[in-house]
Amino acid sequence: MPRPPSYDRDAALASAVNLFWHKGYHGSSMKQIEQALDMRPGSIYATFGSKDGLFSEALARYAQQGGAGLSEHMAGYDSIVEGLQAYLRKIAGSCADADCAPARACLVVKTLLEASNTNPVLYSQAQSVLAAIESSFAELLESAIKRGEIVSHTDSRRLARLLQSQIMGLRSMAERNLTATELEQLGDDMAAILDSYKVSN
Repeated sequence: MPRPPSYDRDAALASAVNLFWHKGYHGSSMKQIEQALDMRPGSIYATFGSKDGLFSEALARYAQQGGAGLSEHMAGYDSIVEGLQAYLRKIAGSCADADCAPARACLVVKTLLEASNTNPVLYSQAQSVLAAIESSFAELLESAIKRGEIVSHTDSRRLARLLQSQIMGLRSMAERNLTATELEQLGDDMAAILDSYKVSN
């Protein structure tokens, strides 16, 4: 009977997400991966196949957590527009938190930029994740249209893409070490974009 592995796969993936989030794919050496996961090289390769395999699973886990976070957040709001506005402000707030440095960047965007000319498989995965996020926003906006929260002629896909670009830009701006007030103001400005699409009462 085979002996069960002495590691926790979920814990290993969580550690991998944290490492790659801080250092990126190329910035994470195998020695750092071994230390972060507390696994020997043979166990890492036997479990994940390769560094690429580990990174791919970590990226998928990161995206899954992000999607779950959005769903959980939106469940707390009766108004879709108000929920999205609060979500944008929440992201700005997380970028301003000095104790949450990795949250300033986005692992998906980091991967997109880092892998564009070096790893087409991971680049394609990052593209797919971003497309899924855009679709999630578009679906929420479509629901807001049906509920009469935003004007009916709104192009939900186009607005979803705009919101995603604002979030990506905000996370990049946070790397400039803007003050908490400046980041919060950017969050308010991003949220205000949705005001122009609201149905006037």
